Amino acid sequence: MILVAGATGNLGERIVRALLHMNIPVRILTRESSNKEKVIQLENLGAQVFTVDMNNVEEISNACLGVSCIVSAIAGLKDVVIDQQKRILDAAIKAGVPRFIPSDYSLDFIPFKDGENRNLDWRREFHKYLDKQAIKATSIFNGAFADMLTKEMPLILFKKHKIFFWGNEHQLMNFTYMDDVAHYTALVAIDDHSPRYLHIASSQLCALDFKNMMTELSGKKYSYLRPGGLGLFKIMIKLTQFFSPSKNELYPAWQGMQYMHNMLDARSIVNPLDNDRYDTMKWTNVKDVLKEYLKNNQL
Repeated sequence: MILVAGATGNLGERIVRALLHMNIPVRILTRESSNKEKVIQLENLGAQVFTVDMNNVEEISNACLGVSCIVSAIAGLKDVVIDQQKRILDAAIKAGVPRFIPSDYSLDFIPFKDGENRNLDWRREFHKYLDKQAIKATSIFNGAFADMLTKEMPLILFKKHKIFFWGNEHQLMNFTYMDDVAHYTALVAIDDHSPRYLHIASSQLCALDFKNMMTELSGKKYSYLRPGGLGLFKIMIKLTQFFSPSKNELYPAWQGMQYMHNMLDARSIVNPLDNDRYDTMKWTNVKDVLKEYLKNNQL
């Protein structure tokens, strides 16, 4: 039995579906305010639903009884990433759950220093607590979600036929399709021998790769829009953060900029990858994602 926290979120729901598709029994934690429609959908698919007070360790612990691994896919500010995950972790240990997958699903933030990325700082702080507990943990680092290339991440400026980046055009970046992250996480959840850290990427690409790829796929010549190096980028981030702090927002503009800065930093690339750990994994290439997007959009 696998328990998923954050099951009504974008990634959490996909993880639940991946587990159920593999015929793995799934239990999900919900609260009274959770998305009722999604909860019903997951319940109809076969998930066991436990509605609890997420501030009550005892209630969470009762839902964890008989579980072999807890998958956290919760997202939020510091009170969620640190405090809420601590309560879930404490409940897991109280219930005797042997394994825990924290809600990381990001680039590998271990080599970075505090202050370089607020949201990842919180995850690193949670790790300090996690690593002191009597439970086996596995973090999954996947770079950025490839799905974001067509939406939130301003790397490809489709209408302007530009590749927007800072720093080195040859710096590789890790991208993984969200469904692939979900499927891989499901496999890790049932793998009792998974290590502390796993690194995956559907594709490793640099700005030059994107320029050539988009020129080929669109039939239109793409060029660079490079405002400057990473040093200048860091100054722009600090200015944006100063004039628009938005401290209570999960993804203010400067937070996205911090993540992009980290993606373009050589410290974010780790080799070798752990893509081949599971024979059943089939990876979705970024090129295929972009090809499908261009097929459905006149750009």
